Amino acid sequence: MGNKCCVGILILGFLGLSGTYLYGQGGGGMRITCPAFENNQYMPRKFSCEGEGVNPELNISSISDGTKSLALIVDDPDAPSGTFVHWVVFDIPLTAQIIENSLPGKLGVTTAGTGEYVSPCPPSGTHRYFFKIYALDSMLNLKEGISKGALEKAMQGHILDKAELIGLFNRSR
Repeated sequence: MGNKCCVGILILGFLGLSGTYLYGQGGGGMRITCPAFENNQYMPRKFSCEGEGVNPELNISSISDGTKSLALIVDDPDAPSGTFVHWVVFDIPLTAQIIENSLPGKLGVTTAGTGEYVSPCPPSGTHRYFFKIYALDSMLNLKEGISKGALEKAMQGHILDKAELIGLFNRSR
């Protein structure tokens, strides 16, 4: 799948489909976009520790048939001590939009030890924030407060499709 996935991403890039990365786990071509920033572009300060610190609006399209719930993981692989988990949300009812400053489903735990969205606040340099949305064939019915790893394990065998959006942020910009 590795080469096919990369070729697919390159083709989508040539077609001008910015704002998303598509993964074909289910082949449905689900997309995630944000009206406030394009894929691999800087996020507005509003969504950071230097602004209101709220989650951005996310729009989800081409959701696979048979999807019963969505899950969202937001993380920063550029954090100095390893990947920092900013948000874990699951059992999100089927929707085409996650509203700004919202709690769209059950909350997992972040690296900061909270369930709520932890806004970008990198100590130095530009960091990448991965917004990963998963279309699932069932509600997971897990308890709130689970870790990113526990959610990923529980999702195995239930993922119909996945899409990803990357936002950049740099406090000194």
